[in-house]
Amino acid sequence: MTACKQNDVPQYSAYAHSNTPAHVTAAGAAWLASAAAYPRSTLSLWETRPTDPCVLPCGSTFDVVSVPAVFGRRMLDRLWADGPGSGPVATHRGRMLLFTCPGTAHRLPSLLTWEEWGRTGDTAGGGAKGAVPPPVLCHGSGDAVTVPPLSEPAAPAGAGPRWLVAPDVRHPWLPGPEAMLWACVRAARPSQTAKARISIFPPAEQGANVYDVSRRR
Repeated sequence: MTACKQNDVPQYSAYAHSNTPAHVTAAGAAWLASAAAYPRSTLSLWETRPTDPCVLPCGSTFDVVSVPAVFGRRMLDRLWADGPGSGPVATHRGRMLLFTCPGTAHRLPSLLTWEEWGRTGDTAGGGAKGAVPPPVLCHGSGDAVTVPPLSEPAAPAGAGPRWLVAPDVRHPWLPGPEAMLWACVRAARPSQTAKARISIFPPAEQGANVYDVSRRR
């Protein structure tokens, strides 16, 4: 499964079903600013106006996959329960923005077409009859997205873009197009995944001895 191997595993210890906005660290801000044409100017702007959102280009540092918020929650559930986790995630205007590897926006639409995404009926062999999967928007080279502010402004919840999973390291792990396809397909058929969990990791062998090697040198 393709992913940006800036770090071997996601740097986020958990995905919380909380409405409390996440906060961007200084290292995470530096990573976001690296997508801008003038990173230092972007960081300087954030230092003086940390509660303002910003528009950043896609395609070099990250791509963004945009899905309806409810469907995005299902995708995150699958990614964290049975998959590799996620990269940074934001919400804006009723949609969820999942930050992915550069190039994902170019590759993912072809993979979704191969899965006959958007066709009414049994999508990917598991959706409910008559259900139509939601539109998946891919933002890559030549596109730009609104990035939530580094600090949550004093405004009512849901009033603007906010981080659900904020970047907290200089080189965050980012999922690739195959991981996004896997999550989309699983999220589109929640009734099946509720009955039988399908993981991308092989199950442990029955009866096998499990050892704690966390303290081994």
